[in-house]
Amino acid sequence: MPKGIEIREAHFPGRAPIDAYGNGGFRFADMSHRGSILMLPSGVYAWDVAEGDPLAVEKFLRVIDEAKDIEVLLVGTGKDIRPLPADLKAALRAVNVSSDPMSTGAAVRTYNVMLAESRAVAVALIAV
Repeated sequence: MPKGIEIREAHFPGRAPIDAYGNGGFRFADMSHRGSILMLPSGVYAWDVAEGDPLAVEKFLRVIDEAKDIEVLLVGTGKDIRPLPADLKAALRAVNVSSDPMSTGAAVRTYNVMLAESRAVAVALIAV
């Protein structure tokens, strides 16, 4: 018997530059996504974080799980830059990932450059 519509976690299986951002979302790979995103070596994932939310270690567990493939994590913290909490920086450092907080716009631009250079980069982007 059919179960109806199956809602799956949003996931794009690949690496893609970000074509545009703003209005609460992002465009990449001829698709658009409303809300925040994680762009990791394994793909692009919806990320349940909004501007002003605490940047808790629990929100970065997927990044930590993929740490062996990531050297640098850019964190787009929204319209304004805000520092990462000490426990988050320590958790990332423990798995050899350097972290760099910046505004979401700066993180998008930096990610695109590093991706084009084939660097081991990931980005956590809070939608603006």
